[in-house]
Amino acid sequence: MATDGAGTSPSRSLTPQRGPGGGGRRRRPSGEPPPLPRNLGVSGRVWITLTASLVAIIGLVLASQALASGFDRWNAAVLRGIVAIRTGWLTTLMVGVNTVLTSQWTIRVLRVGTLVALVGLRRWRHLGVFLGSVVVVELSAYQLALLVASPRPMDVRVIGTWEGFSFPSPPVAALAVTLVGMVYALLPPGQPRSWGKWAAGATLLLLGLARMYLAVDHPTDLWSAVILGVSVPVVAFRFFAPNEVYPVTYRRAKAAHLDVGGRRGQAIRTAVQEQLGMTVLDIQPVGLEGSAGSTPLRLRVAAGDREPERDLFAKLYAKSHVRADRSYKLGRTILYGALEDEAPFQSVRRFVEYEDYTLLRLHRVGIPVPAPFGFVEITPEREYLIVMEFFTGAQEIGTAPVDDRVIDSGLLLIRRLWDGGLAHRDVKPANLMVRDGRVLLVDAFFVQVRPSPWRQAVDLANMMLCLAVRTDAERVYRHALRYFTEDDIAEAFAATRGVASPTQLRSVLKQDGRDLVAQFRALAPARQPVAIQHWSLRRVGLSLLVLALAVLAVLVVVQNWAVVA
Repeated sequence: MATDGAGTSPSRSLTPQRGPGGGGRRRRPSGEPPPLPRNLGVSGRVWITLTASLVAIIGLVLASQALASGFDRWNAAVLRGIVAIRTGWLTTLMVGVNTVLTSQWTIRVLRVGTLVALVGLRRWRHLGVFLGSVVVVELSAYQLALLVASPRPMDVRVIGTWEGFSFPSPPVAALAVTLVGMVYALLPPGQPRSWGKWAAGATLLLLGLARMYLAVDHPTDLWSAVILGVSVPVVAFRFFAPNEVYPVTYRRAKAAHLDVGGRRGQAIRTAVQEQLGMTVLDIQPVGLEGSAGSTPLRLRVAAGDREPERDLFAKLYAKSHVRADRSYKLGRTILYGALEDEAPFQSVRRFVEYEDYTLLRLHRVGIPVPAPFGFVEITPEREYLIVMEFFTGAQEIGTAPVDDRVIDSGLLLIRRLWDGGLAHRDVKPANLMVRDGRVLLVDAFFVQVRPSPWRQAVDLANMMLCLAVRTDAERVYRHALRYFTEDDIAEAFAATRGVASPTQLRSVLKQDGRDLVAQFRALAPARQPVAIQHWSLRRVGLSLLVLALAVLAVLVVVQNWAVVA
């Protein structure tokens, strides 16, 4: 790969066009599904079909009295056959099973325990889907019971107590949605989730047999309750919290880091092959500890028989990152006002388009950044992968030797950003690599074109702090005077307080023990601190709106506690 003073440029031979007999790029025809489509799975489609069939049957029963009478006769015949085998010990057992499994305390303990676990694990998406499933099933069962108005069994002796109509069976629907929701929200896919499904199915089967034995429910009451209580959480979790995007795992990892094995790994290989013309030989996460807004990857690729294997760097973005970006920027606006003067992205596509643009922009003005190879679409509007050069042989600045050449290179990098009307906005050790005495800049996602003077000043201060952690403040200050004025440096450290520095840099400074910010301020001319807090009507309005929504959410939860718990 050829190199120049600004970095490297991707070789054209790495992206061959598709030939008559070879591989390379391929345009996906219209109507062909993407490499990683949203997939409800076989069981999801089965439960949707059963739910649709249930709705159709209910409509026919309501419209035809003869069909309703037929169901009643069939239900009565089944119950009479079951009641005929009643014995003393079996009756005692079935009463106990029904009492325990339909108790409000049992349902309440299971649901509240699940909510507490999800809050503790910070699985907010699973928490929302679980709560939504419970509410939908409870309300649907209540409305269906009023619509159908099916009486309890009347031609056999009923053992036990009940209230209300029996179609669908409210206790069975409540237990079904609770157990299935727990399985999908708490158990990892694979053998643990399979065991959980079998356990939930066995529990529901036992409860159904017990309630038919006690004659408190018809068979159709139980089947409709199971279909409703199972299909809603299955479809909800498959659609709103698919494991490919929101994996249930108990490994210590940031929520931003997606699993790149299984179907997603194969989808990445297919997309890179078809859209960039490169064969992915291996996919490995890299630098996860320094990334909170994407899933960084190292791709081992080969472009053809004549091209050697090589590593590329890639960042996987999904809709979850868009939501996190919105929440982050909303929080920053509420806490600090017009600190950044930025708007959230509206789609994943805009994420990768913007980073691809900023990489090209930085490369053009002479900033040593990874050469961009473009981005690929994994699933339209849901997941994209941006691919760029991998800095082979480079070390993170926090572990690399830092001499005068490295100091000058880092400061010159900020000077070029200033001269190009750009700001990186995330200068920290994880984003600064060193190779052959030269500082290389990675992660261009936060780059801003024509930024505020405050933001440019903060970039300078953060770079000087990163360099001083590996050397000392006075040495870095002397070198900085070659590229910036004393007033520039004074402004930089007047603007840099607390949240102005990335979290990782603040952690590194705390571990270092020296008050490097104070040392730089002592070396630079005196300057009044630059205000971080900015008040505006937008900030006040957003703050009041969020507060009102939080109060409303609390009131809704309290009012519906009986339904949820």
